[in-house]
Formats: sequence, C-alpha cells, structure tokens
Amino acid sequence: MPPRKKKTPDIPVVEEEVFPDPPVSQEETFTFKRTHFYAVFTVLAFAAGVLLGYVVWGYNTQPPTFIVQAPPVSPTPEPLVYDIETAGFPSLGPADAPVVIVEFSDYQCPFCYRWYAQVYNPLLEAYKGKIRLVFRNYPLSFHENAFPSAEAALCAGDQNAYWEYHNALFDNYPTMYNQEGIILDQETYNRFARDLGLNVDTFETCMTSHKYQQFILDDMEYANNLPVDTNGEAGVGGTPTFFINGHRLGGAYPFEAFQEIIEAELAKSN
Repeated sequence: MPPRKKKTPDIPVVEEEVFPDPPVSQEETFTFKRTHFYAVFTVLAFAAGVLLGYVVWGYNTQPPTFIVQAPPVSPTPEPLVYDIETAGFPSLGPADAPVVIVEFSDYQCPFCYRWYAQVYNPLLEAYKGKIRLVFRNYPLSFHENAFPSAEAALCAGDQNAYWEYHNALFDNYPTMYNQEGIILDQETYNRFARDLGLNVDTFETCMTSHKYQQFILDDMEYANNLPVDTNGEAGVGGTPTFFINGHRLGGAYPFEAFQEIIEAELAKSN
C-alpha cells in the first residue's frame, strides 16, 4: 500500500470576502444611460430658458425711473424802494441833482466817522453837481454826545454854517474820542463855533434853549416808523443808514458800493 500522506494543519487566513457583480443585462445598461441623459438635458433646458428670459426681459424692460420733485422756489422779492422826505433838512449839492442820498447818522458813531473819513469827500468830488446829500439825525441813546452834537450843527446852520460845523465835528472825532466816557461840554461846542467865525453868544443861546430838540426827535421817530425792508431789516436799524434815490444801504459801505448804485441811477436819468 502506498504510504498515506500527512494532513497539513489548517492555517487561519483571513481573506476579504468579495461579492461578484450581478450580471447586468444590456437592457438595464441602456436604461441607466438614458435616464442620466434626460436629467442632464432637463437641467440644460432649464438653464437655457432662464437665460433666454433674462435676455428678453433686459431688452424689453426699462429700469425703474424715480422722479424727485424739487420743492417750489419762491422768487426773491425785489428790494423796497423808499420814498424819504428831504424837504427842510440840511442838504449839500444841487436841488435838481439826479441822485439824492439821504443819510441817517450819529455824530458819535465810529462807523459814521469812518464813512466820513473814507467816502464822504471822494464821493462829493467824483459826482460833483450830480448828487445831493441830505443829512438826517438818528442819535443813538448810548452815545451821550450825539444828541447835543446834532443840536450844535443845527444851531450853526442858523448862521449858514451847518456843513462846516458837521465837518468840524467829524474832523475832530479822533481827538475828542481818544478814550471812552468823554462828555463834551458847552465850551467845546463854542470853540468850534468860534473857529468858524460864528456869533458864539447866539450859537450858545440856541443850544442851551434846545431849539432843535423836537426837530431831532421827529427825525428819530420818522426813521423808526419806516417800513421793514424786504430782507427783514429795519428801515433804519442803526447808523449810518443811507437811501440812494430810495435804495437802502445800511452801513458804512466803501466808495464802490455807492458808485454802483449811483451809476445805475444816472443811467436811468439819461
């Protein structure tokens, strides 16, 4: 008998189990591919439809228009042209001058002095024979010398020296008001009258009797009752205030501001 072979012991070997793929029929393979084709086609068709709709909408639809309506603009009101009384008040220049400048002023006002020093003489010289300057009083309550100075000038006017005295008050302004709180006495007013060759006794009697007190008060009341300008400012709200053929100019403006209005008024008269 042939010898029997020895049996080899089993060796534990771990081998992963592999499940064979089930056989796939040709029909099943075709169905799987056709389903994917339809899905892809559907996505592409949807995308194309969206794109086409966007293009058509973009060409046929205008962007929304927003209309912002501006608030109505009120027309700027024309400046008020005043009719200022001039008869019976001190004036300088021809009675028939085409341009009349009315000044409401205060002999102690620093801005009135500045206008006098810078504009007064150049204006009279540049428009000699073409303008008439009328002086009306508006002494401010906190200027203690303003009212008696106005009286002094009017008293000098009784001796035909109103404008000479007017000039003396302003010419001496820097020395009279070189410090605050100065009160001018009667002797100071008399000295100016004496320097102008006036009868000092007559002049002093006029001042001490307050002959022109009511005249000045009437000037002030008249100024206070002028209508408000279209810009909301008082007709005479301070000093100096000018009316050039009725056109209001409130303040110590330079020569050029007066020149502009005067030239326009002269052009009208021509």
